[in-house]
Amino acid sequence: MLDRSVRAELRSLSKANADAVGHYLVAAGEALDSDPRRALEFARAARERAARVAAVREAVGIAAYHAQEWGEALTELRTARRISGDPSNLAIIADCERALGRPEQAARWLSDPDVRRLDGEARVELLIVVAGARRDLGQLDAALAVLARGGLDRERPRPGAMRLWYAYGDMLEAAGRREEAATWFAASAGLDPEGELDAADRAAALL
Repeated sequence: MLDRSVRAELRSLSKANADAVGHYLVAAGEALDSDPRRALEFARAARERAARVAAVREAVGIAAYHAQEWGEALTELRTARRISGDPSNLAIIADCERALGRPEQAARWLSDPDVRRLDGEARVELLIVVAGARRDLGQLDAALAVLARGGLDRERPRPGAMRLWYAYGDMLEAAGRREEAATWFAASAGLDPEGELDAADRAAALL
């Protein structure tokens, strides 16, 4: 039930230990949505057996993030990145900084050299977090500029456009630009046939 890359990392352990760690990781993944604190307990148990495995530290970080243990999440995800070199969790790392009341530090992650290595959707998530940090600082124009970097061509939506355009609409509404906000909520809704976001409702409320 583990990803192939995680199984490969666990091969550095003895078979008995790899099996035990694997079971804890699976249990953590299964509990993550319904009981994040329970998931965190499982992930911590895996860490006790395999603290040098990046996938284990990442699992602890993700579980801690869902359990709103921001400091632990930040430490674990930064450790996982240091071990593996994988920057894919930069958005969560930045969001932890924001949750800890450090929006300036959160915003700095957009300047990390590894941002260029992120795939389209991971980059969008980072842009959304950094825009939120700029909003926390009262810098709405800067927040809108950050989101614009993700692509605002409604004829050619990029990966992650549904969430990016929703965030852009939300920021425009916060800036008092209601008509423009409705347009971007509607654009987001157009990419969301399953209604994952409430973009259509937000657009209707502004018209």
